[in-house]
Amino acid sequence: MALSNDNLAGGAANVFREAVCIDTRRIYDACSDKDCVRDLPVYFTDAGQSVIDQATNIKVRSAEVCGVHFEVEPLAFNKGFFSVDMTFFFKVCVAAYQAPGCPPVCLEGLATFSKKVILFGSEASVRTFSTDAALAQTCGNAPIVNVQVVDPMVLASRVCPCCPPRPRRFAPPQEIACQFDGCFHEVCIERELCITLGLFSIVQLMRQVQIMIPIYDFCIPDKECTAQDSTDDPCELFRKIAFPTDEFFPPRLADLESNS
Repeated sequence: MALSNDNLAGGAANVFREAVCIDTRRIYDACSDKDCVRDLPVYFTDAGQSVIDQATNIKVRSAEVCGVHFEVEPLAFNKGFFSVDMTFFFKVCVAAYQAPGCPPVCLEGLATFSKKVILFGSEASVRTFSTDAALAQTCGNAPIVNVQVVDPMVLASRVCPCCPPRPRRFAPPQEIACQFDGCFHEVCIERELCITLGLFSIVQLMRQVQIMIPIYDFCIPDKECTAQDSTDDPCELFRKIAFPTDEFFPPRLADLESNS
């Protein structure tokens, strides 16, 4: 469908000027997924594990994605398709209660989840060299992987005793391990925390391509920059802020359904 001038830049009289070639990433294939991951063990460092072993109660407060590692391999008998092996690393924040009525000890543990998807990434045999630092090295023939993920929902948790206590060997990548205090190697565990997570993700396979696009005009800002004057009366600034009515009167279920 052709775009009229009124559809461009809020109705401004912009007209087609020329077609230009740009170098960008094109998405060849993508998929979205919703995973319910049951009973993921949470790994703690040596100092954190001793607190978990002695805790009378453990509550999981939150979980966030602290890293994703992936490998891309072509499928042998299906040209243009690639398998993407992904490992998600989750930083899990827990509150460990040592005794009733005492404040909890806040700890951070690490959980991992691996999955594989198969997507079409097309075929290419070029190697790209560039003066751009991001592309200074040789790029292989595999497509570029882009993984989008929101922080997972903690659905459930449970503590499992280990009888007898046993050593646990776990060696996360260095860029992940450095986000935690202590050492993950050779930790002896008496109790193990397991969690169930709900994870939403989008995986895309992309390639660097040159495409032709139309241009209409330069993106010139249409408003002036404003700066706050340090001499302004703070009460006057406060009076300009709208009253947060929604904070005092949360929306009803009917309001949420009507806006969805």
